[in-house]
Amino acid sequence: MRRTLVDIHVEVRRRDFGLTGPFYAAERFDERLSGHSSQPGWETVVAYDGPEPAGFAYATPLGTGTRWWTAMTTPLPDGYTTETGKRTLALNEIVVRRPWRGTGLARRIHEELLAGRTEERVTLLVNPKAGDGKVQAVYERWGYEKIGEQQPFADSPVFAAMMRAPLHR
Repeated sequence: MRRTLVDIHVEVRRRDFGLTGPFYAAERFDERLSGHSSQPGWETVVAYDGPEPAGFAYATPLGTGTRWWTAMTTPLPDGYTTETGKRTLALNEIVVRRPWRGTGLARRIHEELLAGRTEERVTLLVNPKAGDGKVQAVYERWGYEKIGEQQPFADSPVFAAMMRAPLHR
């Protein structure tokens, strides 16, 4: 399964969206995947069309010692970043291959991933340049709001940090 996730990620991020640089390399994504998947509560949903993998999403609850909020470029209100391991789910990745884009598959994967979750809210980071802003607009249609920006890695882009609360809408 790991190879499938890495291959899809590279295909979509680098080839389709033209996102380049070390941050988008297969090895770096594989490192992030290892870190995320080793956390308690990590979950993934992979969609198939027959034998062909069409896309995936995965998420991890933010624990009490999370570094998720440390890279914010603007401060958030007091208590906003307090995590318990049950308060906020981080949607780490959602990726759909080109032949299945525009079919509603991303939304179905997203909702399937959230369906059994009990966290209060869900957060994600999106590269505002992805799809010339269209990807961020999709998240806004799904009920996410931009709460600020962050750059979690020295070689990563500055991402729009978004939140959807409550988790289920």
